[in-house]
Amino acid sequence: MNNTKIAIIGLGYVGLPLARLFATKYPVVGFDINAGRVKELMNGHDSTLEVEDDILQEVLVAQPTMDTGLYCSNKPEDIADCNYYIVTVPTPVDRTNRPILTPLYKASETVGKVLKKGDTVIYESTVYPGVTEDECIPVLEKESGLVFNTDFFAGYSPERINPGDKEHTVEKILKVTSGSTPEVGKKVDALYASVITAGTHLAPTIKVAEAAKVIENSQRDINIAFVNELAKIFNLMGIDTHQVLEAAGTKWNFLPFKPGLVGGHCIGVDPYYLAQKAQEYGYHPEIILAGRRMNDTMGKYVASEIIKLMVQKDIRIKESKILVLGITFKENCPDVRNTKAVDVINNLKSYGTDVTVFDPWASPEEVVHEYGMDISNTLPNEKFDAVVLTVAHKEFLNLDLKGLLNPNGVVYDVKGILKEHVDGRL
Repeated sequence: MNNTKIAIIGLGYVGLPLARLFATKYPVVGFDINAGRVKELMNGHDSTLEVEDDILQEVLVAQPTMDTGLYCSNKPEDIADCNYYIVTVPTPVDRTNRPILTPLYKASETVGKVLKKGDTVIYESTVYPGVTEDECIPVLEKESGLVFNTDFFAGYSPERINPGDKEHTVEKILKVTSGSTPEVGKKVDALYASVITAGTHLAPTIKVAEAAKVIENSQRDINIAFVNELAKIFNLMGIDTHQVLEAAGTKWNFLPFKPGLVGGHCIGVDPYYLAQKAQEYGYHPEIILAGRRMNDTMGKYVASEIIKLMVQKDIRIKESKILVLGITFKENCPDVRNTKAVDVINNLKSYGTDVTVFDPWASPEEVVHEYGMDISNTLPNEKFDAVVLTVAHKEFLNLDLKGLLNPNGVVYDVKGILKEHVDGRL
């Protein structure tokens, strides 16, 4: 791997940890179009909290270099002398759940403008099978004037970052790799193997690697949808779903999935990518889309259950005060992308309630930008008619919930983690 210089395109939850890791062994330029993000990182701070400040500062260098280290920039000319380009931009869906490939196209245009003979472009963004070769490669060829698999090469290595997880960090998660030719596949695999301590798995083709990624999260989505449906059934029967799952889990091959809100940028999105491609081939994916429908309705279901409990306690619904604990898409993480806690909040508001949101992890400015919603990073000093735990942040585990409630108030635990008495949970 001599003379290797790596450019990471996109410095978010996926790109920054990868850039930091590669920078321990290679010269790395982290590129992001967000000048504010670049400035923040060069000052040694990561607002996503994926990379601790001291660890980030250990690899930062003040200017581009051929020695090991990470330099962050929003100037395309700073990545012009790299020979490996790794694209880690987001791949969301629109309001109709159709894949948005615009970030990939833009990133490919940026790379294409500086691409040289012998360079390799590796994509990590989650896509449906065929996007790398059918959508991204033509952009690279057009912008560079070079010929694919003659002048430059490609690879695909799906990201497996788990935001907020300090145990399963990027180097500890086995990496799937692939290349546009068998020889390039071996080179891409060797590049990742040089820093990924958990090891690598070289897939035979790029399409296989793309498909492997998109089914990982589709599988989780379908399994969570199943237990969400169980939660609805058992609730009608007056049976505690978590007690059922605990009993069933005593069998060695029972899969330990729990009911909940399915959001974020992976599980709540990736199945739509696979479904979109399947429909292009004339196949309507029944199970995948059924799972999505189930999980996308859970926010409305949770809100209706909370209102039902309040009615049973003779609490006046209109203008009642409800405290929602958590708005990020998962615990102990500031990421609010595609969070389904917002569905619970909006559905509660639709009943005429007054909802306050407390989340010590989320950025109030980002929540306003994404959802037009005000939140607080500090616990309100007032009483509520209902308290709803939607995210299992560690700060919520020891809260005095009774001290937050009006007499006869309702506690609803979406995550099933509260040890004291609750009125309802999934």
